[in-house]
Amino acid sequence: MQDDPLGHAQALIEAGQASEAASFLARLIEAGRGGLLARLLLAKALLLSGDLPGAMQAAREATSLNPNVPAAIIGLGEALLAAGHLPTAIGEFQRALRLDPDSAEARFQLGCAWLEAGEPEKALESFDALEEGTVADMAAKIAEARAMQAAQRSNPRYVRHLFDQFSADYDVRMRGSLSYRAPEILRELASLVLPRQGGLAILDLGCGTGLAGLVFKDMAERLDGVDLSPAMIAKAQSLRIYDELKVGDIETGLTAFARAYDLILAADTIVYLGDLAALLSDVAARLEPDGMFLFTAEKKDGGGFELGPKRRWRHSESYLREAAAHASLEICGLMECSPRMEAGMPVDGLAIALTG
Repeated sequence: MQDDPLGHAQALIEAGQASEAASFLARLIEAGRGGLLARLLLAKALLLSGDLPGAMQAAREATSLNPNVPAAIIGLGEALLAAGHLPTAIGEFQRALRLDPDSAEARFQLGCAWLEAGEPEKALESFDALEEGTVADMAAKIAEARAMQAAQRSNPRYVRHLFDQFSADYDVRMRGSLSYRAPEILRELASLVLPRQGGLAILDLGCGTGLAGLVFKDMAERLDGVDLSPAMIAKAQSLRIYDELKVGDIETGLTAFARAYDLILAADTIVYLGDLAALLSDVAARLEPDGMFLFTAEKKDGGGFELGPKRRWRHSESYLREAAAHASLEICGLMECSPRMEAGMPVDGLAIALTG
């Protein structure tokens, strides 16, 4: 141990004793006997032991002492990635590559970060620049990226990453330059098709910061919401209009609530799904008798559905009718609308009401 303290720490980690390794390395560094490698191994041990704040601190100290050493920067990127700070982690891996363009580790970690962000094309661009066999896990990561590309929906990681980034100014952006009106359009449709206009149990799918919840709150006896983005859920929580809020995917989030609803809303939400079969089946199972599902969609001409240039899915009217019928739901209202603007032009959309 005295001759090879780092080897001893590594052995502890491999034996599943990461906390012991972290304590040993911390003492080593405090005694002035630990350099960059010890600090990087300390960050790794703290990560493995579940101490994310400690790992972040150790990685930042290593980088502060070695600001232009790619290995230190990669270590910080790994800690940031583990803590869910994706944009910053990506930036650190890119910085390491600028310092050492031949670093296979930096390039691999950058690909992993892009994959975690739900960006398979960017991940594959990083992986493709590496020679086969350079990194042990690369084949599995490439397969994961290929599967993500082939999915008929936007990856949940991408959606979460996107809205976590936009949460701070989401309302201003949506109501300003994008002229977002999906909640108001659904309220107009609700006024035409709902037999009851109050006392409803409502679930807001993809609730975001709560814009739809605000528009429908006066109709609700109970209002619940689910969204993939923790940052968006935090914004919605601050409104104090929801009875219950959960972080979850819209395809699986319905199972998080042990009740049925008179009204389920999805304002500008299904644009992140291509195939709607699973969602509509779950919605049908969660509606009260005569309950309704109201949602907006971006319109596709012809049939089927497609991924648009802005990575938002478009659905044809014929596909929506077929998918609803397959889920034993009936269309009781449908109107053309423009839920938002894009590049100064109105987006062609549909507002649809389904009932069981």
